[in-house]
Amino acid sequence: QVQLVESGGGLVQAGDSLRLSCAASGRTLSSYAMGWFRQAPGKEREFVAAVRWGIGMTYYADSVRGRFTISRDIAKNTVYLQLTSLKPEDTAVYYCARSSISWARQESEYDYWGQGTQVTVSS
Repeated sequence: QVQLVESGGGLVQAGDSLRLSCAASGRTLSSYAMGWFRQAPGKEREFVAAVRWGIGMTYYADSVRGRFTISRDIAKNTVYLQLTSLKPEDTAVYYCARSSISWARQESEYDYWGQGTQVTVSS
């Protein structure tokens, strides 16, 4: 079992920044990828970014590349998502998830999920 707990969401203005955290506990993450998804009201959950836990390589959705940065702290078993230049359309619940598949982008490829943290961006 893997437990994931997100934190760091909040209400910000357009152009502001936030850092989301996802603390993981349970089985080792050394061979897995960790990702962030988001779900806006009335929309499907979508891939945002992911990091290959062991080698640290990252990949992003086109909509956030250049504005969001994913990183991980192996010692703390934590993955981060730095959000910058936030826009109202970034408003969503952000979820952390774990995958046992390299370069996973599909929701179905992730097997453990956190409870989500709300990010609201006002214009």
